Amino acid sequence: MMSAEVNYYNSQNPFLVAVDCIILGFQDNEIKLLVHHRQMEPAKGGLSLMGGFVRENESLNDAAIRVLTSLTGLENIFMEQVGTYGDIDRDPGERVISCVYYALIDVRAQDESLLEKYNASWVNINRSDELIFDHPQMVRDAINILRNKAAMQPIGFNLLPEKFTLTHLQALYEAIYGKSLDKRNFRKRMLGFDFIEKLNEVDKSGSKKGAYYYKFKEDKTHLLNSDYGF
Repeated sequence: MMSAEVNYYNSQNPFLVAVDCIILGFQDNEIKLLVHHRQMEPAKGGLSLMGGFVRENESLNDAAIRVLTSLTGLENIFMEQVGTYGDIDRDPGERVISCVYYALIDVRAQDESLLEKYNASWVNINRSDELIFDHPQMVRDAINILRNKAAMQPIGFNLLPEKFTLTHLQALYEAIYGKSLDKRNFRKRMLGFDFIEKLNEVDKSGSKKGAYYYKFKEDKTHLLNSDYGF
């Protein structure tokens, strides 16, 4: 019986399994995507998502965490699985099945020296159509998930610095949805939910009067099932 099982597995075609990571940040009022120029054929020099093959002793999640940590220098990064992509000809080099994750980070918190090490850079999310293979579809799927999540959860604490103004917060949501939001309605909605608190600090970089800083409350676990209705 054992011999039959071994022969069955041995008779199957082996496939490569990879993880691709859609690393998103918020900078200059834009959603940014971390990309690099591919160092090998096929599509050498093309704009690519960050990723790698799953090692023998790794789970999919462990592989994604390894890639994210090595590229950003950060730990405990928010990440979530987007889906699995397995079209037969998706990678011209070999039959590769890719499990895709998206991650949200504060761009200012990452180790910038790693960008040079991996020949990586931040680009506007609108450049995702320039990516190789099926990576543009992966990014579109991730953005759809992010938009749905932003309507239900305060995802800003993954993308914004520790303290921010309501203008910064609105700019983030406008970048995510790709449209302008009414200032009065947005602020009324944000202040109506119990997930940010006002600080006794004022940002005067934009005007003499300035704007108060806010921060996300420490305990965010009660927010996960909220519906913000954007």
